[in-house]
Amino acid sequence: MYIPNLLQRAEKTFTVDLNAHLADLETLTPVRGELTVIHQGTYLEVQAKADTIVTLTCDRCLQAYNHRIRLSAQELIWLEPDPDPATLPLEREVSADDLFETLPPNSYFYPEAWVYEQICLALPQPQICDEDCPGIETPPQGGTSLNPIDHRWAALAQLQQQFQAPED
Repeated sequence: MYIPNLLQRAEKTFTVDLNAHLADLETLTPVRGELTVIHQGTYLEVQAKADTIVTLTCDRCLQAYNHRIRLSAQELIWLEPDPDPATLPLEREVSADDLFETLPPNSYFYPEAWVYEQICLALPQPQICDEDCPGIETPPQGGTSLNPIDHRWAALAQLQQQFQAPED
């Protein structure tokens, strides 16, 4: 969406109905909802309500599982012209007030990319399939005759046996 075109729209508002799968986001259902962009002169006010079911990988057991995301996001994006690179310092102190998104007023805003970023921010951390997830099942500890060695590690196991002290 070309930002200056928002100024010609009724109430300087653009609304998008969301009902699609987003690239680079593995979902079971399409992202469904609504995104509204309002041009407020010096900034864009962006709001979205959407939901989808994403497919995640459990950090404990490494199994795939589905997780519902109910997105309700809002952001102000300041419209500032790009600074002249010749006038920028090589280093600069950055305060917390400087940490916000800006776009040049004569540039583009990409609704799908913004929704994708908001969904990524809404993903649970850590990603656990179930509160009682036991994790990856480890093989029992014991003698080497009960635990076969992966053939790719056989040479390392032989080397380890050479350096083990004989038991008295």
